[in-house]
Amino acid sequence: MKIDFEHRQSAHCETGVISNLMRHHGLDISEPLALGIGSGLFFAHMPFIKVNGLPVTTYRIMPGDIFKKFSNRTGVEMKRQSFSSPEKAMNELDACLEQGLPVGMLTSVFYLPYLPRAFRFHFNAHNIVVYGKEGDDYLVSDPILEKPEVIDRRMLIRARFAKGMPNTNGRMYYPTHVPKDIDVNAAIIKGLKYTAKDMGTIPLPIFGGRAIGFLASRVANYEKKYGKEEAKKYLGNIVRMQEEIGTGGAGFRFMFGAFLQEAGSRLGNPILHKKSLEITKIGDLWRNFAYDCGRMVKDRADGMTYQDLADQLSDIGKKEILFFQSIHKMKL
Repeated sequence: MKIDFEHRQSAHCETGVISNLMRHHGLDISEPLALGIGSGLFFAHMPFIKVNGLPVTTYRIMPGDIFKKFSNRTGVEMKRQSFSSPEKAMNELDACLEQGLPVGMLTSVFYLPYLPRAFRFHFNAHNIVVYGKEGDDYLVSDPILEKPEVIDRRMLIRARFAKGMPNTNGRMYYPTHVPKDIDVNAAIIKGLKYTAKDMGTIPLPIFGGRAIGFLASRVANYEKKYGKEEAKKYLGNIVRMQEEIGTGGAGFRFMFGAFLQEAGSRLGNPILHKKSLEITKIGDLWRNFAYDCGRMVKDRADGMTYQDLADQLSDIGKKEILFFQSIHKMKL
């Protein structure tokens, strides 16, 4: 059984799955539009929540929330399910495939054997689409890969029921109704305003643009507080969350720029085009920060200090606050 599903490679798993699933159901939405309408860009640093012993830094909203917000703003109806047992989860997946429905699901990167070993670590929020079954093998559209892949039933079960944070519990989802008359422009404005409000106006120091400055203040003291080797772990974790683990990071800033460009064209608003260039430059600053952190972790910093890195981060935070506050004030 193989559903006629078009696989397109994307930059990020959740936004890529949204774009691919919507296109299958007749709604041609680009990945940047999926990100913007779903208000995926965010920032938070929560030192009291730790994964693998290191504090959580995220560059996006909670896994799954982009899809929820996108659905709410476009009127797309989704069925979301989680399961108490692998048998029930796989039976429901098979039933959907029999009906010709490609199914999105949360998986653990660690148990996806088609990924290179270097990329497989314990991260339980990777989205894929299963669009067919041949014997005990399932056909997979993993949006971050160039071509579709195959995974056997045993490994798919392990990926769907990996323990840890978040607990996947076999979670799967698929559209049940995609309206024909969606007001995409209205959805764009809602998504844009929501992101601008969250990043530019939340007063709590651990969320939004202010959290970048909060993280900067902690980075400045990493070496003093944790010692040279332990400080590298903390710094490396920031970069890992930014560039590797699927939280968006600098990549989300670039994709948000593409969203603003597309939004500007659709809404006939040239200011959004200018804003797209501005956020792209901020994305470059994030990439430079990650590069310098990598040099520090590998002892190639050439005199650079943790305070220097903190200053870079603080500058990015100030720029992001001003950027999103200006969008928040715009009349769209």
